[in-house]
Amino acid sequence: MSRAGTFLLSVGVVLFIALLGWQGFGSVASTLAAAGWGLLAVAAFHFVPLLIDAGAISVLFSHKERDVSLRDALLARWAGESVNSLMPAGQIGGPMLMVRYLAQRGMRARDAAAVITVSTTMQTVAQLIFALIGVVLLTGYVAGGSSSTVTIAVLAVIGVIGVMIFGFYLAQRRGLFGRAMRFASGIAAKFSAKRDWSSLVTRAEAVDAAVHEMYRERGKVAASFGLSLVGWIVGTGEVWLALHLLGHPVGWAEALLLESLGQAIRGAAFAIPGSLGVQEGGYLLLARLVGLPPEAALALSLAKRARELLLGVPGIVYLHFVEKGWQRRRLARVPDID
Repeated sequence: MSRAGTFLLSVGVVLFIALLGWQGFGSVASTLAAAGWGLLAVAAFHFVPLLIDAGAISVLFSHKERDVSLRDALLARWAGESVNSLMPAGQIGGPMLMVRYLAQRGMRARDAAAVITVSTTMQTVAQLIFALIGVVLLTGYVAGGSSSTVTIAVLAVIGVIGVMIFGFYLAQRRGLFGRAMRFASGIAAKFSAKRDWSSLVTRAEAVDAAVHEMYRERGKVAASFGLSLVGWIVGTGEVWLALHLLGHPVGWAEALLLESLGQAIRGAAFAIPGSLGVQEGGYLLLARLVGLPPEAALALSLAKRARELLLGVPGIVYLHFVEKGWQRRRLARVPDID
């Protein structure tokens, strides 16, 4: 991990511990304990939006990738989300491993990169729309001076996400991968003049061409966006179920507000591994608007983190053994040279 990553993780850990200490470790723990084995049900429910997200990826497959199935998309999505949730690799580690996984399943690397790039973009656009739905709901729960303050803060977060999405899309349209590889190869050439980077630049430009070609398939892109939005909305059920199990039931509208704006706040803090501390602070801010006590808000965040561990650790272990198996098969295909 870089020094910046270590620093941000440290900040997140301090904030996380401070928030728990402020509300009282005992009260938060007792609230979380009320869910008991119900946390397994929360983890199991997460497979529903996970499957929908896998569908948002698989609709971008072309007829040429007959060997790559919805099951492959589901496993890739599970592994990628596990890495994003638990590993200090920001939000780029998961998509990169998803590309590698799909390439190992038989998809051409350039096509796998294009599929994950476009699906990730559509999922982020869908998250922005989901957050705006939360803002509409927010206006019904805040009043007076607090209304403008909270709404402006949330809109600022959504604005940050919107600018990031637009910048990412614009970079794709202008040859993101080719430009990045040419820039990287220019720097690397100063330290290793003998190495030829032209083949890597050519591959990166091929990915750019595949991305442009995929965006022209508007029906598939629209379907990916639609399924991603459905996945975000269905994910609201996780908050609704968790709060019922924690003994603080809320209605669907309240759960949607918490999930949509909570995810937006978490997304804006992508630089902090796992958005540690920021997610908890976001739930504390939002929970009081729907009448939840602070300890319930923190217990909800911990329930979500428990779900990340329950699904994420097996996902990373699975990815490890898949990688080892692929490396073994690759070496077995290499002929011995006497």
